[in-house]
Amino acid sequence: MRKVLYLFGILTDEDVAWIARTATRRALRDGEVLIAEGDRTRSLILILDGVLAVTAEGHGEIARLGVGEVVGEVSLVDSAPASATITARGPGAALFLDREVLQRRLDADTGFAARFYRALAMFLADRLRAARPPRPGIGLADDGALSPDELDPAIMDTVFVAGERFNRMIGLLDARP
Repeated sequence: MRKVLYLFGILTDEDVAWIARTATRRALRDGEVLIAEGDRTRSLILILDGVLAVTAEGHGEIARLGVGEVVGEVSLVDSAPASATITARGPGAALFLDREVLQRRLDADTGFAARFYRALAMFLADRLRAARPPRPGIGLADDGALSPDELDPAIMDTVFVAGERFNRMIGLLDARP
């Protein structure tokens, strides 16, 4: 759930409502491949329930992702093919936001684009820092780095709001026909 805080803590209520109206909620089956390494990513995907495995050719499984994680974000930023395969591990649910629809909104609404890209940058920075191997003898007091379990102080004020926005989005999704 922590990762969604970056997105929903910066996006507005209207932005989140737009995502809920525009995206497609879909059940996931065990073993379903959501993104295949080397393919073009067609959607930004937000995990609502379940676990996804991230695998890369020659490396095997490199991560497991859960509720609130986002996938397909790197290909959204650089338009390159996916660098890993994302597979459902067990049943779950995800929200698929079509890349072309999202891109049109980003192009048409500079305020939304600024908020979205700022949130995405914070999300990616957190993911990069979490992937960094621990450095013995260096801690928060020494270099100011966040431990993997800490949230960036810049979003601390938005944590409650982000959680509420996520819950409202789920409510909007549940109310859709």
